[in-house]
Amino acid sequence: MKKRNYLFLVLIALIIASCSTVPLTERKQLLLVSDQEVLALGLQSFNEYIETAVSSSDAINQAMVKRCGEKIQKAVEEYLASQGQTAQISGYDWEFVLTRDSAVNAFCMPGGKVVVYDGILPYTKTENGLAVVIGHEIAHAVAKHSNERISQQMLAEAGSQTLSILLSGKSETTQLLASTVFGLGANYGVMLPFSRKQEYEADKLGLIFMTMAGYDASEAVTFWERMSSSGTTVPEFLSTHPSDANRIAAIKALLPELEQYKK
Repeated sequence: MKKRNYLFLVLIALIIASCSTVPLTERKQLLLVSDQEVLALGLQSFNEYIETAVSSSDAINQAMVKRCGEKIQKAVEEYLASQGQTAQISGYDWEFVLTRDSAVNAFCMPGGKVVVYDGILPYTKTENGLAVVIGHEIAHAVAKHSNERISQQMLAEAGSQTLSILLSGKSETTQLLASTVFGLGANYGVMLPFSRKQEYEADKLGLIFMTMAGYDASEAVTFWERMSSSGTTVPEFLSTHPSDANRIAAIKALLPELEQYKK
């Protein structure tokens, strides 16, 4: 009983001690890993990717990615400075890269390393469309979503270990069933819905940042409509991303709020 109580107290103490808030949205989040550790991991992953990636030879599109990224970077830095939150991006070393890859993808590592695959350009079409993508990916990094996902996984693992201890006196069948149920509950009940929450948050922050950078956020609607027609999707409750229809509806509802961020 003492061990059981101790483990619960440790978990509760970790949660309380590791609470933070996301800039702009003020959503509470759990961060169990230091920024320095996450930035180091992000840089390592970026360097490993760059070693095998093929840089795009399209000078015009390369320049567009760099120009768009730097404008959004400046908007992020100006906003955080105005709020006294520059520590949110302390240690960032921004870089904007266009690679030759047919995948429809882009990402921003913790630390500001942004990679755009040229396979997504037929869907972005314009620099405004590209700003939707870069703003969204930068928002994931600024909101520390990578740290948050790592922390969620760590907490789920800790909970699983605690469950094993609590059921140590039960039959092997009972332990296996409980472990399976816990795993499914943690994944579909917490991990995936929380990831969708992060996606909506990155949409909102990204649109704010691109608006502050001088881009037209209404382009996000047509961009996601093009993305929606690009292929099949899985049911939202089994996906880490919102359904296309729900995402587009949320963006449309957000557009009036973005007027205040126009320069």
